[in-house]
Amino acid sequence: FIAICVFVVRPGISRIIRKTPEGENFSEFYICLILTGVMICGFITDSIGTHSVFGAFVFGLVIPNGPLGLTLIEKLEDFVSGLLLPLFFAISGLKTNVAAIQGPATWVTLFLVIFLACTGKVIGTVVVAFFHGMPVREGITLGLLLNTKGLVEMIVLNVGKDQKVLDDETFATMVLIALVMTGVITPIVTVLYKPVKRSVSYKRRTIQQTKPDSELRVLVCVHTPRNVPTIINLLEASHPTKRSPICIYVLHLVELTGRASAMLIVHNTRKSGKPALNRTQAQSDHIINAFENYEQHAAFVAVQALTAISPYSTMHEDVCSLAENKRVSFIIIPFHKQQTVDGGMEATNPAYRLVNQNLLGNSPCSVGILVDRGLNGATRLTSNTISLQVAVLFFGGPDDREALAYAWRMAEHPWISLTVLRFIPDEDVTDAASTRATNETNRNMNYVNTFRAANAEYETIVYIDKVVSNGEETVAAVRSMDSSHDLFIVGRREGMLSPLTAGLTDWSECPELGAIGDLLASSDFAATVSVLVVQQYVGPWAQDDEMDLPDSPVHYHDQPNAIYGLEDPS
Repeated sequence: FIAICVFVVRPGISRIIRKTPEGENFSEFYICLILTGVMICGFITDSIGTHSVFGAFVFGLVIPNGPLGLTLIEKLEDFVSGLLLPLFFAISGLKTNVAAIQGPATWVTLFLVIFLACTGKVIGTVVVAFFHGMPVREGITLGLLLNTKGLVEMIVLNVGKDQKVLDDETFATMVLIALVMTGVITPIVTVLYKPVKRSVSYKRRTIQQTKPDSELRVLVCVHTPRNVPTIINLLEASHPTKRSPICIYVLHLVELTGRASAMLIVHNTRKSGKPALNRTQAQSDHIINAFENYEQHAAFVAVQALTAISPYSTMHEDVCSLAENKRVSFIIIPFHKQQTVDGGMEATNPAYRLVNQNLLGNSPCSVGILVDRGLNGATRLTSNTISLQVAVLFFGGPDDREALAYAWRMAEHPWISLTVLRFIPDEDVTDAASTRATNETNRNMNYVNTFRAANAEYETIVYIDKVVSNGEETVAAVRSMDSSHDLFIVGRREGMLSPLTAGLTDWSECPELGAIGDLLASSDFAATVSVLVVQQYVGPWAQDDEMDLPDSPVHYHDQPNAIYGLEDPS
């Protein structure tokens, strides 16, 4: 039977997988055929004297790992986990007759078996851990985890009882052993093993703190290949040079389905020539190839590709951990909505929004949420004229200063035009708010003055002061700029209360973008303007940006051109 499954059934299933085009769903006929095969294998093993569960188990083992297995999980997991498993455990509980355990000797034997089983595994694991240099606490924890029981043990016990191998007393004893051992392990491990995350101490957690003559490290998060062109164009505009190169960590975010644990895969960016085994790997290959091509054509750029496979609820932990380990200064992640054919914005996957929200709340460095509305194709930097019109809306605060710092770097590119629109409250509003934000106001003024002094000679950089008194005037000023720019860079301004944005949050659809970011990303705004919403890191490792204010930025006009497709303007 096993030979038939391995040499006949498995090749047949592999043929079904090959006949289904990549990216398309398997037909219902194939799914029904697989489920019929499960029942047939169960009947065969039952007829030859083995329990039917082993036939289904062997059939499951011969199914190749890949899209077919994931499809079966998606279609059957809710039904099996929500109905069949509870029924199975309920029936097992009804079969367990605790009253059949009679006499104190039996109970003593029960506890003795539990003690010896746990102790033996713990001692054996500790000895092995000692010889491999592991801490004793981790060895004990691993030994305790080996004592947990699950579905397989209960299946074996039920098979034994159905086959009359186990009587009522033995069956009840074994079920209680499995129940007690599984029940006590979790609280013991929770108390005994408390891993402490070692925080990496590094200071350059923001773009503003990154020195102009040092490497800028960026972590790029990608959900689908559709996100790639826009992000590459944004990286091109970031202008890597010999004096300030860019190290890019590309993280493909994949939902965990059908696996026991999360995974972080480090890829070799060089092509291996092997075909993709499944849809996820095919997407990763497309993403890696795109960034590899960018690395080959752009100077002063280094790319490292990775794939994180984890649930959406904990995906931000992988991003934060990688950013901290690699000492990243800036994380770029796509917005959960993408532009439709009619120019509106539609959510591709609501779970992406959860990832963005969790990342904003836990990031160890600055974060930028990229809203793409045409930046992926209409503004490629390949000509000798201004190809990208960038605007910064500056209200003040750490997020706005970080947005200006990033735009400052981009503005040194010869084919990028930057407009900085600083919103200044009128005298009445200033008098009412002066006693609450003196320090922030001084920081804003110092940074803006330094920016203006360093860029006064550049014709491609325009600075405008706009005096407004309320949210309506702010919206009118923003709308007057939407048709003449390709990319807006704004601060998220979380927790920053200002009369200049009063009332804008009342109609906010995506609070994670902030009041201004949500306005720019809304469907009723310009359909061709992309938006980058920036949040500056302000955690325990943040430095006082006023103390770290650079004397002047690096002037990339004097450096070799590093943008793909560009020639030195000189």
